[in-house]
Amino acid sequence: MRVGNALNCFLIVKTGEPAYSIQMKSAVKFSLVLVTAPDLKTARALAKAALQAKLAACVNLIPKVESHYWWQGRLESSAEVLLVLKTPRARLAALEKLVLAEHPYDTPEFLALPLGAGNEKYLDWLAASCH
Repeated sequence: MRVGNALNCFLIVKTGEPAYSIQMKSAVKFSLVLVTAPDLKTARALAKAALQAKLAACVNLIPKVESHYWWQGRLESSAEVLLVLKTPRARLAALEKLVLAEHPYDTPEFLALPLGAGNEKYLDWLAASCH
């Protein structure tokens, strides 16, 4: 059992096989960032720029998101692509700077959600991928 920063969470699964446990690790040093883009071409360019700069370990592109929002006093809607970026919190400021510089919108969405826990091996990979 780990002590310190690791969460001591165990999931015991009972199937036809012997029971096994999964330990999750604290993920407070990481964030999940949401960014919307007007199209796949823009989303791919933003993802590539973030990955090449080592500001994100992984970027998922979710096409055909239907967004409804207020813009300049009017209710608007549009089809967008949602980018889900996984990054260390220490890289958030640089990632935000990159998105603001490269994004075609005047006011791009950039929301950073703190993470609580995750698979230890995945989190280790995430940290190593951004160095």
